[in-house]
Amino acid sequence: MKYLSKIVAGFWRLKEWNYSTEEIKRIIDFCLENGITSFDHADIYGNYECDLEFGKALNHNSSFREKMTIVTKCGIKLGTEKNPELSMTIYDTSYENIIKSAENSLSHLRTDYIDVLLIHRPDPLTDPDEVAKAFTKLKDEGKVKYFGVSNFLPFQTDLLQSRLDFPLVTNQIEYSVLYTEPLFDGTIAKCQTNKIYPMAWSPLAGGRLFNNYEDKTNNVRNLLNELASKYEKPIDEIALAWINYHPADFHIVLGTGKIDRIKSALNSLAIKLDREDWYKILAASRGERLP
Repeated sequence: MKYLSKIVAGFWRLKEWNYSTEEIKRIIDFCLENGITSFDHADIYGNYECDLEFGKALNHNSSFREKMTIVTKCGIKLGTEKNPELSMTIYDTSYENIIKSAENSLSHLRTDYIDVLLIHRPDPLTDPDEVAKAFTKLKDEGKVKYFGVSNFLPFQTDLLQSRLDFPLVTNQIEYSVLYTEPLFDGTIAKCQTNKIYPMAWSPLAGGRLFNNYEDKTNNVRNLLNELASKYEKPIDEIALAWINYHPADFHIVLGTGKIDRIKSALNSLAIKLDREDWYKILAASRGERLP
């Protein structure tokens, strides 16, 4: 989706960073100045408080909003004190909950519209007609511009799309050098078929690449270290370049609040891997050579 920047700043760990509003503003400002214009949220992040903190930063600088694209998600209800009626986390893609979640996100983010609203995870109890009704209402009211999904398999995407008069614009999926299933379960191919651009979350495998594990992670990390020497780039940039290589044209969702990590992600956009090196990483991740 060309509406999004190639690198997307993700804020699901915002509460963990324990940043002041001024520090959040500095992160936003750095991103915008360096071409990162898309910002990823979900209603549930930080027990429903990350978007609140982000909204405070937007409220302190009115010029931010017109320069950015805000992505957020709905469809999960946490079994926390914020939902005292629940004894466990559930999925809820009912018409009422989608509308309520969108309204809450608008309020928390202190904005009049959401650029892209995603269903966070497939709900086994999804009524696609209800989802379509909610999406259409939000679109007609100008509260949401575009819609998509997250973590959906191809048949789940097809079901929802069959009820909509407008196209879903993205599927945000887990994808990294340590998680390559979307290459083989049809998810990426479905994005290419529908001519939409996928978003990759956990692109550095949640930091696992930088820790010692007695599994395939070590093999992948060792290979990345070899390639880092070859390309004279750090392993995180090589790992992101591997994602960027795919012709599906991924948008990479970062989960960091560190400027140095954001700079590395931007640097990765200039790295062009050899095709064979791309396949070497895939083979190391899968633990087997191609048939």
